[in-house]
Amino acid sequence: MADITRWDPFAELATLRRTMDNFFDEGRPWRVLNGGPSGAEAYFPVDLYETGDSVVVKASLPGVKPEDIDISVNGGVLTLKGESKEDHEEKAENFYRRERRHGTYVRQFTLPSEVDSARAKAVVEHGVLKLTLPKSEAAKPKTIRVQAKPMIEAKTS
Repeated sequence: MADITRWDPFAELATLRRTMDNFFDEGRPWRVLNGGPSGAEAYFPVDLYETGDSVVVKASLPGVKPEDIDISVNGGVLTLKGESKEDHEEKAENFYRRERRHGTYVRQFTLPSEVDSARAKAVVEHGVLKLTLPKSEAAKPKTIRVQAKPMIEAKTS
């Protein structure tokens, strides 16, 4: 006798979802130039926001020394580049898991406002780079005062 199995269309969607989850799990938040799974361009998590006077960037760069961070602004594009170097090489090949990457990490952003890069300040604390880029005078919001014109009283004759 033949077995009849009820078809469940959602089971196929669940399989597709697991496949997509596995695909995105392979892409870690840190990909490394010349050493990642596909050799793709590296990136690291960044927050970029604007205040009244400046553009602020916070970037997570654990394991990257301040002297190994390169920051440049060119034509309204901010480039952050960091290099993480391995302290020592393990000769044993019995790793159970190895996710910490070493290499060069790069991110580029179009800045939301024109900045004065000569007055920029960059500080690294606990593996987080905080970059403050003061806005140029031309990019700062201007306030225009409105003056009231005195009313002329109508003459009565």
